[in-house]
Amino acid sequence: MNITNYQELIEATQLQPEPQRLLFVFAKAELPEGHTIQQKTTFSAGSGGTLMPVLCVDKLPQEVVDFSQLVLESNQTGIVWDVVFISALDGRGGYPPNSDQAQQPLRMMLNQINEGKIGMFITANRNGDLISLNPA
Repeated sequence: MNITNYQELIEATQLQPEPQRLLFVFAKAELPEGHTIQQKTTFSAGSGGTLMPVLCVDKLPQEVVDFSQLVLESNQTGIVWDVVFISALDGRGGYPPNSDQAQQPLRMMLNQINEGKIGMFITANRNGDLISLNPA
């Protein structure tokens, strides 16, 4: 299934043979340490930089049916973010994974994002638009 928007992601979770738990890693765009003038110029123009994870959360799909719910909840933390990486975790025996079971996969997501291995995640901006990030 080719997911082109957040609503399709939620619908896809309902089509899976086992209940799902969604994993979210929010990241902020920053200039890398020791950046060049060119990197600063590119970043100021709205591209480039590095993505630093700043917040993680796991949710059942029915808890975040609408992307605006996710944004509203994240705003309550006071943490600023630019993009969110999204993945899903399969349940077993007809039950979705609980938050405790999501902690290790969230840590693995963080590690992959920090290593620049982001191709397997769905990525959205603050408006809920799915975006493609091309690692340099």
